[in-house]
Amino acid sequence: MAIDHAPPPVEAPVRLLLPQILPALLVGAGAGLLFLGISALAEEFQHVLWNDLPDALGIGDHSALWTIVTLTATGIAVGLVVWKVPGHAGPDPASEGIGGAPLAPGVVPGLLLASTLTLAGGVSLGPENPIIAANTALTHWLGRKAAPAVPGAAWVALASAATIGALFGTPVAAALLISEALVGQPGRGSLWDRLFAPLVAAGTGAMTTQLLAEPSFDVGLPPLTDPGFGDLLAALVIASAAAVFGLASCFLFPHVHAAFRRLRHPMLMLPLGGLVLGLLGALGGQETLFKGLAETKELTAAVGSWSSGELAKFAAVKLLALLVAASCGFRGGRIFPAVFVGAAFGLLAQALVPEVHPAVAVSSAVLGVLLATTRQGWISLFTGAVLASSPAMLALLCLASLPAWLIVTGRPQLELDHQGNALR
Repeated sequence: MAIDHAPPPVEAPVRLLLPQILPALLVGAGAGLLFLGISALAEEFQHVLWNDLPDALGIGDHSALWTIVTLTATGIAVGLVVWKVPGHAGPDPASEGIGGAPLAPGVVPGLLLASTLTLAGGVSLGPENPIIAANTALTHWLGRKAAPAVPGAAWVALASAATIGALFGTPVAAALLISEALVGQPGRGSLWDRLFAPLVAAGTGAMTTQLLAEPSFDVGLPPLTDPGFGDLLAALVIASAAAVFGLASCFLFPHVHAAFRRLRHPMLMLPLGGLVLGLLGALGGQETLFKGLAETKELTAAVGSWSSGELAKFAAVKLLALLVAASCGFRGGRIFPAVFVGAAFGLLAQALVPEVHPAVAVSSAVLGVLLATTRQGWISLFTGAVLASSPAMLALLCLASLPAWLIVTGRPQLELDHQGNALR
């Protein structure tokens, strides 16, 4: 019986790949610079809000009253942007994941302004979704004008890869995410041919941030040098438990979102959301404010000094804050605060069972929470491995992801469709 052999993929000629380099370099540098500019602006404004003003008024830094007032005021400010600025800061972020169709260029200024206010005001969201959306919109618009023959999807892929590279400080995360997105999509050439230009853009974006800001996901965990069966068992249990914990927010998301949507107007939804976030921040303390990466480093720098009660409070408050912020209309991403939730959950597990290695506890818990909240397998695995800064953790995380994925797959995601129903 004859056996049919699938034809080998057609290799893209060098003459088709070389012209892609310059556009990818330009997109990568531009995406990195926009990310750094918005981040620097948000940090300056954050310093004014949380340091200069309280000092001038004689109020202690991060006092409960100041936390409530500032987050409520942030809700009012973002509400005004969503209400009055052209483009209304983009669509409802609850129904927007990473990437998606490019927005109109006129939406970008309002989206970036709302994102900057969100980051500076202490809201539990990160910069990734708005920055990717802004870079995608601008790259698509400029690219179509400069080279109309190039498909719009190619510009979108370059912008997404460049921004992810800039955000993580490495092109590896972009390569993993894009390769996952390319599965099942028609296209000529091998996977590496199709990844060529996005990798150039991602590498350029990563180098831009590395040269100008030196970002790092190293949270100072002690390295795991000789993993054993006990470490594997701990990783399996903690990743699965963290996935269940993260899923709680996914089941609640459509209900909390619907409650805010009943208010109908951004000047009701966002100020009320800011007030709720202020109350949660007053309860959880300054560790549970902002996007969460710097606060994650503070947690892991003091392994063993936090009580199990404090760590449980941090994880629960941050998860609720992420849920409220994503439901009421603040513009921001969910990966960075989810990392903090996972780190706090992992340190809680390590506090309850001190024999568990801190790197195993934190990385496995971050993996589980990210799988639940993002459903991005490669990004979840990559982030958990990067936090550990230990090659020995990679094999443990690969195995730990399997039961965690069985728990989350087919369950509601922390993203809704345009009718407000949970995606699965």
